[in-house]
Amino acid sequence: MRQAVLLLAHGAPERIEDVEAYLSFVRGGRPMAPAIVEEVRHRYREIGGGSPLLARTREQAEALERALGVPVYFGMRNWHPFIQETMERMRDAGIERIVAMCLAPQYSRLSVGFYFRRTQEAKQATGMTAEIVWTKTFHDHPLLIDAFRQRLETVLPAGKVLFTAHSLPEKILENADPYDAEARRTAALVAAAARLDAWDFAYQSQGMTDDKWLGPAVESRLDEYAAAGVREVVLHPIGFVSDHVEILYDVDILFRGYARERGIELRRPPSLNASPLFIEALAAVARQKLEKP
Repeated sequence: MRQAVLLLAHGAPERIEDVEAYLSFVRGGRPMAPAIVEEVRHRYREIGGGSPLLARTREQAEALERALGVPVYFGMRNWHPFIQETMERMRDAGIERIVAMCLAPQYSRLSVGFYFRRTQEAKQATGMTAEIVWTKTFHDHPLLIDAFRQRLETVLPAGKVLFTAHSLPEKILENADPYDAEARRTAALVAAAARLDAWDFAYQSQGMTDDKWLGPAVESRLDEYAAAGVREVVLHPIGFVSDHVEILYDVDILFRGYARERGIELRRPPSLNASPLFIEALAAVARQKLEKP
């Protein structure tokens, strides 16, 4: 049986010129206020004119393929290569069984679950007959925790360590969604592995909508630290596995500037990207789903 792994990621534009089209996919074709479009363009200009997410995802896929010895593909939800484009390639390659993994450690029906729905839709649209095996979460896998710990220790010690994950609308909590518990569990495990005494958790990158988003927000934590006299903070995003705008702009520019205005030096560890320990973690998770030859 011809097996393969399919990595799923958000997708992001590599050029300023593509930002408006990208946002149209994010919004499902619904119009977006011109001021928001311009703000997003500004953020991409600030990080060099485009996102490195595609390049980092390709590196992860190539490294994972070498580790596993089976083909590894990747598809994006909101930009090229779209999941359906990748599914067409897998169909043409004769793939009969797919292990699908979202490059987000913590599961939410609103996020990871949506990627899986898009994958199922792409399977039907392309006439793909392969079996798809879903990998929902790996938020507490020991190798993932070790990979985050290894990155964190390169920037310690610090007065305070603040772990972060991407915020989601607070309404997810109404349906016993596991995301909040899983994000906080990842943070606690990394803190324990690094033997931290002083650490906190916050949500970042809230969406530009009127929804009430999960908190506390990073800014509120920084305000607390400033009032308490903390002058050195390490911010460690444990809900992200590669560089993209929510790291390179939200953390490196927005939060760092906010902290500086309050007399705080803020730094962060390198993202996981294609770190060997992270690739080992992905390989271990995939092997649990791959059939033995």
